[in-house]
Amino acid sequence: MSATSTITPAVARTDVGTFRVLADSRGVVWIGLPESWQASLETYLRRHDLVGGRDEVLEARAVRQLVEYGVGDRQDFDLKLCPVGTEFQQEVWRALEAIPFGATRTYVEIAQDLGRPNASRAVGGANGANPIPVVIPCHRVLATTGLGGYGGGLPLKQRLLELEGLAPFA
Repeated sequence: MSATSTITPAVARTDVGTFRVLADSRGVVWIGLPESWQASLETYLRRHDLVGGRDEVLEARAVRQLVEYGVGDRQDFDLKLCPVGTEFQQEVWRALEAIPFGATRTYVEIAQDLGRPNASRAVGGANGANPIPVVIPCHRVLATTGLGGYGGGLPLKQRLLELEGLAPFA
């Protein structure tokens, strides 16, 4: 039996896709993107335990806020978060949280802001390891040459950026 068969995340059906949400006593710990949530959940649960049981009230609040975001009624999330990662990943994720709705940054700019101008690839790795996408807005980070990558696929990244009023990227 796989770990995902024992845990059923909360479901957020939005205009940009269906997301999955897990929260525990620490806060929201994981959000799964529409096309890749099963593998992402399996990986998360293999590496990390849920602590103190599921917080279904917080999961429902996160679902509601994701739905509001998906229809353009929310720009900022008001959720207790607990992304689990290394010290460097945490540093990068805090930088991502500082990117305002409707704005973007590049991997290079974030590395420079963190005082690590040669760490843009490491910033990209931390961005890709973000366990709470959308709420910690890794979709707002671009390569200097265009969209860059995205765990949920480039069409989803493009839809999220367009939802925030950003022009289509080639």
